[in-house]
Amino acid sequence: MKKTTRTAGLVAASAALLFSGLAVPSAASAAAPSLDWGACVGGAPAPDPRQRCATVEVPMDYSDPGAGTVDLVVSRIPSENPAERRGVLLLIPGGPGNSSLNDPSGRGQKLPQDVRDAYDLIGFAPRGLAPSTAVSCGLAYEDLAVTRVARPYPAPDGSVDAAMSAARRMSEACARNGGELIRHISTANEARDLDRVRAALGERKVSAWGVSYGTYAGAVYSRMFPHRTDRIVLDSNDDPDPRRVGRAWIAAHERGVEDTFPEFAAWASAPDSPVRLAGTPAGVRALFLRLADRLDREPIPWPNANPAELNGNVLRQSMLQTMYDPDGFERLARLIDGARDGRVPPVTAPSPQQVAGLQNSLAVGAGTLCNDIAWPRDAAVYEKGVAESRAAYPLTAGMPRNAMMCAAWPFEPQEPPVRITDAGPSDILLIQNERDPATPLAGALRMRAALGDRARMVTVDSTGHDAYLANGNACGDATVTRFLATGERPERDVYCGRGAVPPQPRGETAASVTGRERSFV
Repeated sequence: MKKTTRTAGLVAASAALLFSGLAVPSAASAAAPSLDWGACVGGAPAPDPRQRCATVEVPMDYSDPGAGTVDLVVSRIPSENPAERRGVLLLIPGGPGNSSLNDPSGRGQKLPQDVRDAYDLIGFAPRGLAPSTAVSCGLAYEDLAVTRVARPYPAPDGSVDAAMSAARRMSEACARNGGELIRHISTANEARDLDRVRAALGERKVSAWGVSYGTYAGAVYSRMFPHRTDRIVLDSNDDPDPRRVGRAWIAAHERGVEDTFPEFAAWASAPDSPVRLAGTPAGVRALFLRLADRLDREPIPWPNANPAELNGNVLRQSMLQTMYDPDGFERLARLIDGARDGRVPPVTAPSPQQVAGLQNSLAVGAGTLCNDIAWPRDAAVYEKGVAESRAAYPLTAGMPRNAMMCAAWPFEPQEPPVRITDAGPSDILLIQNERDPATPLAGALRMRAALGDRARMVTVDSTGHDAYLANGNACGDATVTRFLATGERPERDVYCGRGAVPPQPRGETAASVTGRERSFV
């Protein structure tokens, strides 16, 4: 973070931003200086030597330009065919707390050639995340366990007391160690930062591909800066309900896991499965629930893990994480199979660099979730939610409605959440798997309804998190690719069933299209 008294350039442009959550692009921001591209340093090495990085300076507090600035590090791989170049494609990461800095040379290289020809691929490390100006809560190592900080589980009996105590302890650490910047990490500020990146790139408009939390960040950008958007793809969509931003995303795991677990159960009970756990899907589910219950009472020591035991909640979290990608089904099945006999796979202790990176990403994630909206502070709210969730969704044992750090966050939100609406150009395409453990279809349909005629939606009959060029299918991939490369978007919402061939360009006969169209709104 840097203090500055300058009134020109990027800092002065912040006066054009409305603190209520919407922003009017200014002439000053459009005249931002060009970027100085050089080698990418301070993060993981870029897989592709073409990737170059630069720094964009943005206000720490958009409501108070004199409060100082922070640096955002952005990356770029230029269009591979300048003659076909349309503009830039922002790669908006998930999380919150993830980076897309190496995405131009990572997932960006999965994009078809005509998309890579059309755009410069742009990644970035969001504010607070190294190598941008970074924050850390300085949490105790034990509190870095996923089952305690990011996905806090209730006690085996459903009690939330330990979670509330941990929330107070961790929030105090964030207030003590996070500095002034942690108070200014939010989705609205990420959208404002992205518009500063747009201006620094010298672009009148930007296209974007947002994934997971990046769909909400992309939707917020499209709401705050609607006429700065070109072609926007939102992949694996969060529920944008402004009354429950953040809380709804965690709560969504209960429905998402129930949607997805049957696929794992079918795989693990198939006669030809490499790790057959039971003879029927119902048997696999019953086995998992029995084993998790047993591990609640009798955990297995697990050296180098955090926590250093395989308990019921660690098993549940391992299951949830595996549901993100069906390629991990065998790994989960082997963990379950081994745990039945008291065996666990070896774990390598994290390096100091890995621990520091986790501290950093968790601080950014917590800052975003807790600053976007005020969470309930009354333990009774969480007790009630946990009890209801445990009864209706036993696979996740109440975690999705438990108290996390935000239940004791020491700072009040500085502005209300941005309400996603249908105001703005019709230039958004959603893509969503039907079975997604993290961002289930139910939440995506609420995003679709909120955007109204601004959007169309491609629903894919597939399993896993991240649809486009990952866990979707050829029909969905081709529909998104065509939109990014040519601007052609389905006239109505599209359903891409299993085995569906990609829809044909307009002008082909209807009989050649097997991806069915249907309206969800």
